[in-house]
Amino acid sequence: MRIALVILAAGKGTRMNSDLPKVLHPIGQVPMLAHAMQSGGAVSPERTVIVAGHGADQVARAVEEIDETAQVVLQEEQLGTAHAVDQARAALEGFDGDVVVLYGDTPFIRPETLERMLAARAQHDLVILGFDAADPARYGRLVMQGDQLERIVEYKDASDEERALSFCNSGIMTGDARALFDLISRVGNDNASGEYYLTDVVELARDSGLSVTAIACDEEETLGINSRADLAAAEAVFQNRARAELLETGITMTAPDTVHLAFDTVIGRDALIEPNVVFGPGVTVESGATIRAFSHLEGCHVSRGAVVGPYARLRPGAELAEDCHVGNFVEIKNATIAEGAKVNHLSYIGDASIGAGSNIGAGTITCNYDGVMKHHTEIGKRVFIGSNTMLVAPVTVGDGAMTASGSVITRNVESEALAIARAKQENKPGHARKLFDLLKAKAAKRAMEAK
Repeated sequence: MRIALVILAAGKGTRMNSDLPKVLHPIGQVPMLAHAMQSGGAVSPERTVIVAGHGADQVARAVEEIDETAQVVLQEEQLGTAHAVDQARAALEGFDGDVVVLYGDTPFIRPETLERMLAARAQHDLVILGFDAADPARYGRLVMQGDQLERIVEYKDASDEERALSFCNSGIMTGDARALFDLISRVGNDNASGEYYLTDVVELARDSGLSVTAIACDEEETLGINSRADLAAAEAVFQNRARAELLETGITMTAPDTVHLAFDTVIGRDALIEPNVVFGPGVTVESGATIRAFSHLEGCHVSRGAVVGPYARLRPGAELAEDCHVGNFVEIKNATIAEGAKVNHLSYIGDASIGAGSNIGAGTITCNYDGVMKHHTEIGKRVFIGSNTMLVAPVTVGDGAMTASGSVITRNVESEALAIARAKQENKPGHARKLFDLLKAKAAKRAMEAK
């Protein structure tokens, strides 16, 4: 079956009270539109058309980052959902297959649900997605007769009997492209809002002798986002789903509710994630690794057996090999830490390579930025970097070398050499007492003057 996706993403989202287009607000640290596109992408569409309106330039840039093959079309005036779908007509001209209509602000439709909708197309011309609502409120009701959808009734137009129904309309549908666009061309705007509603195609299809049905999904899948409160609720749904999936695949989380995951987080079996860990985009943690409490990771790779944290930060480009340790209050950025190396305490390692088995002492800093450009630090194998060493890049420390604590290393250190770069210590007898007495006298004088 040939499939095309049409994803409606033109709404301004007034209730969001934001300059950012609604569909670009993040869930799992990516735009909610990315979730809708991923769901639709699971049915292998030949074409994907995003209908943009408010903030179309921003939406188009985001779409290109998500899927550069997707086409963005503009709905200059927001005249209703049928009008929005109609903007994809030209982009799908000549397409012979089914169209699936999704919404950029309804991000949680499962691929399995779309598969069931497409399977229902074998017996029906038009398939609508519905849900049984715990609180139907003001949703449009789906009036069924057997497996046939008789009509969609808006709450304000519904009878008491129809309002008692709990089977509600999600707005998502699929049907033959040519038939759907033909139905849309006949939709009118003779209503209080003067808009062209996609729901009207159901009645038009029935009048044309077409078979229309509705299938049900979990209400959670149809969660639409119209406010910041909805956005927070959607984030909770995403996090709960993502955590449950990880637990099912064999990951240990000692306090799952405190772990925050990104859209693309990948964690291998038998990894241990302690409480209050935040995963940003682009993180892969291999099997058997441990991420200790209060750590923050983004754009990094942690290999098997590595230990990170507590209170560690891995920034983009951090690459940790097997069995290495990155400890408390350590920040790693754009750096590779080789097998068995340790950076355990209070250090910053940026734009650097650290060789296998090396030990980086507490308070070490790779001084990588000169105010204009970034520079690289190369540390070889089995190197011991003494505590409070400043490595002023570009600089290389050879295999088996050592730096003395408190050194400022500005020149390359050859293999197996000891580098000492600190000022000579001088002790001046009695000077501490004299200095304290002088400072106390100054403090007393200031106190008297303040009176």
